[in-house]
Amino acid sequence: MPKNQSKTKSKKSEPLPEKTGKEGKLFNNLLKTTQQFIQGRSFIPASFGELFTKLHLPEQHREIFAEVLHSLVKQGVIEIVRGKYACKSTVEDTITGILRLHPRGFGFVKPEDSTAYSQDIFIPKHLTEGAIDGDTVEVVVNNEVISEKGPEGRITTILTRGRTHLAGIICEVGRKGDYYAYAPLLGLNQRVIVETSKNETLVAGDRVVMEVIEWGNKENPTFSRLSRRLGHISDPSCDVSAAIEEFEIRTEFSAKAVEEARQFGTQVSVSEIRKREDMRPLTCITIDPDTAKDFDDAISLKKDSNGHYHLGVHIADVSHYVSPGSHLDIEAQMRCNSTYFPGNCVPMLPRELSDNLCSLKPNVNRLTASVMMEFDQNGTLVNHRMVRSVIKSAKRFTYKEAKAVLDGKKKSVHLELLQLMVELCGLLKKKRYERGSIEFGMPELVVLVNDKGVPTGTDYVVYDITHQLVEEFMLKANETVAWHLTKEGKFLTYRVHDVPAEENMKDFSLLAGAFGFTLSPIPTPREIQKLFDEAMQTPYGEYLATSYIRRMRLASYSSDNIGHYGLSLEFYCHFTSPIRRYVDLVAHRILFHQIAGKEELEMIAARSSEQERISAKAENSVTMLKKLRLLDAQTKETPFREYEAVVTRVKNFGFYFEVLDLMLESYLHVSELDNDYYVYEEAEMILRGRHRNQVFRAGDKVTVMLKEVNLITLDSKWNLIPDTKRSQTSREPGDNRRVQKKDKRAHKRVDKCARSSKSKKGPLKQKSSSSKKRKK
Repeated sequence: MPKNQSKTKSKKSEPLPEKTGKEGKLFNNLLKTTQQFIQGRSFIPASFGELFTKLHLPEQHREIFAEVLHSLVKQGVIEIVRGKYACKSTVEDTITGILRLHPRGFGFVKPEDSTAYSQDIFIPKHLTEGAIDGDTVEVVVNNEVISEKGPEGRITTILTRGRTHLAGIICEVGRKGDYYAYAPLLGLNQRVIVETSKNETLVAGDRVVMEVIEWGNKENPTFSRLSRRLGHISDPSCDVSAAIEEFEIRTEFSAKAVEEARQFGTQVSVSEIRKREDMRPLTCITIDPDTAKDFDDAISLKKDSNGHYHLGVHIADVSHYVSPGSHLDIEAQMRCNSTYFPGNCVPMLPRELSDNLCSLKPNVNRLTASVMMEFDQNGTLVNHRMVRSVIKSAKRFTYKEAKAVLDGKKKSVHLELLQLMVELCGLLKKKRYERGSIEFGMPELVVLVNDKGVPTGTDYVVYDITHQLVEEFMLKANETVAWHLTKEGKFLTYRVHDVPAEENMKDFSLLAGAFGFTLSPIPTPREIQKLFDEAMQTPYGEYLATSYIRRMRLASYSSDNIGHYGLSLEFYCHFTSPIRRYVDLVAHRILFHQIAGKEELEMIAARSSEQERISAKAENSVTMLKKLRLLDAQTKETPFREYEAVVTRVKNFGFYFEVLDLMLESYLHVSELDNDYYVYEEAEMILRGRHRNQVFRAGDKVTVMLKEVNLITLDSKWNLIPDTKRSQTSREPGDNRRVQKKDKRAHKRVDKCARSSKSKKGPLKQKSSSSKKRKK
């Protein structure tokens, strides 16, 4: 709804004049039909020819149709805008903005004029009108429709395209040598024709970058020209480079930026050390993942005779090296963040800084911004200060190594320090729990790859106490900095998280009920936390956590502080990772008196939020591809390998399930459940076999076998291993302990089917989804 504007009703048009006779009857019928069509909710402004075609009118009615349109314009029912006929009641509410598409096809347009609409305009999938992510578009807003996602609109005009090139994969080679590509950005239904020079030959599976000659739509293909070939889909070493092209991730640094980084040398200057508070006598340690190369946060902790804890969070002082307006700053602004792929990282800063001078390596002097915090015996913050400092880290721990020390499996001189950190962590966790902050504690599935990009296996990163203590200390430092700068009256890029929509919480409550958990229709944070404490002990805990996160609004950056719902914090910002996030670097500058204006910060916040989204999509696409490669390799090695899965959602057309070994979601259509005829019972959200009374519901464990993998569309298809001895009646809520037994005859039938099936690179019905990273 526009600001300071009440909802406006469409002004009723005058009655249209009616003609008489046979021709008059045709005119009047066509008039009513056209008016109803144009005033329909899904109508998009169209030219005369487009309207004539969409209404399926015979050629002999062309002249009378022109009269009909003229009459509707004259009566004020419709209006001609840029050569297209549009419903007049909606023309007044046209806004311009940039479209951001969701992987599921719907999108949001952020209005250029924020005074007209206070929030983004939601664009349903069927009303995007061929626009793609990044396009500048005109949108007609329907003020009568305000969904949970915000005001709803439809795209009427694509003003400018957001890109000139597309990344894709050759999916078909025609008989005459024509090349057809699948471009993920355009979706499965958009045909892309690729032109090549006479001496260029492509094959199905080639990954290519295409220059767009003419954009297509639902009816017409997109025409493109081959720019370059990246490799073949069978080559895993191209996965990251293909994603970089598809999502336009900036990789190369300007020569001037690299030169700026090199001028700092490889050691911290003595003159700079003298200007800072010397914290080298403190015992500082870093705790990071096994594969980490840049260490931007170190921790020190002591306990005094009064039982007070003195925590130091020491963050790499990137702001000392990257000055506003420098070539390094320009490059960092264009990236906004580092992008992390399996086995590969595209850094925000040149490696001369990110992997060296700004990395808090052990036993070397490093410049830092230190947040020094004092807590009483209950974990309440009683004092704090921020200072530019110099430290010398005493030890670089991995999470696994620190856990081994705490468990007594490895000796270390830092055991007491780690134990003291666990002690303070417990107090801070208790405080966070009491205020309603939700902790999921989800394990993260990491796909391991070799130096050629070939996936070699997976590793579960368990959210153990070492991860928890680092996170608690970083959260507290971020909160303290945000509170401190706000109280000083400074503008800041906050990390904000709005409250979830009531409808989404009701929906999640129903979902949890399907898995045997009881929640209020609109559950409180305490109820949600209790649910996850229990659910994380089950095979479907991560799915419920991911489902909950999907129903929450996205966290983002803003110069306006609306608080952080997920953390239950009034003040929160990102400060602790300036090597990999630009907003953290900006927070450092603001803390040390480099003032920024609100408009500048809002621009940085908007760009950083957007780039974070793009990086996440790129990271997830590569991770999914690696999972499917691993899955394909496992099946070739063991052709009839069975996988345990859990049913996550049941629909009238089938059910979704998650393969537990790989945290990979797929689905089975009812037509593939060939041992019975299944009927969907909406009240219980179950599929029930009409003859055998077999039931499928959310939370059920099933056994599946891979049928085929499509690396082009990131799709996997499965066979269900039937179990004729499944419970024939509705089980009690929460009873997920049934022992699965296999029907040998059905098993043989599935085996035979798997042997005979061939991999087909056709359109997928539903993209698989990968596990989500926790981002606060």
